[in-house]
Amino acid sequence: MVLPDVFLAPIGLLALAALIPILIVYFIQPDPRRVELPTVELLFEDTQQDASRPLFDRLKRNLLLLLQILVVVLLAVSVAGPYISVAESQTVSETIVVIDGSASMQVDTDDGTRFAAAIAAARGTTSSTNSVIFAGPTPSVVLRSGGASEVQTTLAELRPTDAPGNLNAAISRATAIAGENARVAVFSDFAGDRWRQAVQSAQARGVQVSLQQFDGGGSNVGITARSFSRSNVTLTVQNFADSEVTRTITLGSTQTSMRFSPGGVQRVTLPVPAGGGRAQLTPRDDFSIDDVAYIAAPSDQRVDVLLLSNDPNNYLTTALSVIEEVSLTVAQPPTAVERNYDVILYSDLESERLLEGNVEAGRDVLADGGGVGVIAQQSPPAAYRDLLLIDPRGTGSNPTLDQSQQSELTRGIAFTPPETYLSGSLTGGQSLLKTTDGTPILATERRANGRVLYYGSVVDNDPFRFNYQYPVFWKRAIFYLAGREPLSAINQNTGAQLQFENVTTVETPDGDSIEGQVIPLKQTGFYSVGGSQRGASLYSATESAVTVESLDEQSSDVDAQTREQESQVPRPLGWMIILGGITVVIGEVVLLRRRGDL
Repeated sequence: MVLPDVFLAPIGLLALAALIPILIVYFIQPDPRRVELPTVELLFEDTQQDASRPLFDRLKRNLLLLLQILVVVLLAVSVAGPYISVAESQTVSETIVVIDGSASMQVDTDDGTRFAAAIAAARGTTSSTNSVIFAGPTPSVVLRSGGASEVQTTLAELRPTDAPGNLNAAISRATAIAGENARVAVFSDFAGDRWRQAVQSAQARGVQVSLQQFDGGGSNVGITARSFSRSNVTLTVQNFADSEVTRTITLGSTQTSMRFSPGGVQRVTLPVPAGGGRAQLTPRDDFSIDDVAYIAAPSDQRVDVLLLSNDPNNYLTTALSVIEEVSLTVAQPPTAVERNYDVILYSDLESERLLEGNVEAGRDVLADGGGVGVIAQQSPPAAYRDLLLIDPRGTGSNPTLDQSQQSELTRGIAFTPPETYLSGSLTGGQSLLKTTDGTPILATERRANGRVLYYGSVVDNDPFRFNYQYPVFWKRAIFYLAGREPLSAINQNTGAQLQFENVTTVETPDGDSIEGQVIPLKQTGFYSVGGSQRGASLYSATESAVTVESLDEQSSDVDAQTREQESQVPRPLGWMIILGGITVVIGEVVLLRRRGDL
């Protein structure tokens, strides 16, 4: 045994040098002289013979020296920091349990799932004070400063999500709330490596971190990405196994067989059926969540559009005609609107030829949940009334545009300033694009169940019609007016959020109803919102790569150990030595008083 195995600071033993002056003073002090007094010798003669104990008397004379030496020794030992090695859990007063609730923790193992094993292990990791952090898409503190029984109750209520987790943020959160003598215990499969930085930061702060890995199971072929083109979906499928496999993918009535080499990736394009459906990989494997992609789609993807115009603009009609989902009808008033449409557009109309019934048809479309679009002209018909979202005051030219408010209609589109525009002030809704003097160029308003759009550039003097983004804008505008979102908007990744302007009731895939303006997508499946559906699926190569290296095999600067046995940490004993020194000092004072020196 060497000194570092016993003392935290062995250099403190140099304090033993204080014994040297004490011993010098003791050895150089003169011996006492014995003087006989005949006058009292008779009185002590018998007593001396009876009480003569030379060894005791010698010890009595040197006891004070021994006490002084002991005080110095104890002082030096306490400065050196004596310690003993104990199990790590015996030194902590607070335990912060971090449970990985990401999708990959649902991998099936021989004894259940990784998540179930993690919960069972976490039950035995408690101290006098405990907190529990759930590492889902957004980490949450589900228990703060609770007792052991509260930990058991909290762990029993936790359920894994179908979304990627943020273990890095969860460990950082645990570090932030950790007090003195706290330990962070992390239970995860440790997929990826983003968690390492958080562990290093915690250890740099002096927080004890223990990691326990659950990596059972691991045979997986999964859908890891998707993209939409018109009414088709392209799915990316990857084989994460180290052997060749065959899978069949089915969506609606379409079925395709694929053969994968080890680690192989393939893409398959499938038509999206009306009303959507489930893209299913068969046979299933140890990780079933990424074997299914939930594809939401409207039951009728066609949008019936009526363009009312006495001078139809070729650029506008072309932009509308190239939208695959749009069925375009062009009519020139005076003409009766005899069928139902999802969207009616008004452009370049002669006031005397526009029928009152043509305008009322637009109001009927709004009442049915459709949309009305009004395109500016130099002299707009008075019959528009409230369908025109501005109070017209003539025309202006060559303005500077101010796109201060971003929306899905304008995102990523560089609008060209119009040569001529209808000037005026907004009477309803909101401006998405306006001139620097405040005249709306693009405005929208929700009207009962429907939507109204105003486009302020006069068609024949609109340079934006030559821009390649012109058809993109009108496709977005038609989908907005019809209340149809593109497939890419109604199909999202788990871990994302549904956001609404007002508090909205949403039915989750498991049948529960939740209300809010922001609804997190924690489960895969279809979410119902006001009669329409949203699809949520796991698209994450990181989560799907469920075969991960063990912590011992991963090269890392982190002291990451799979702790079936707890590591040994030093427990300082200095306080015990100091207590002993105080006791010796008290004994020395008592001795001096009995001798009469105090």
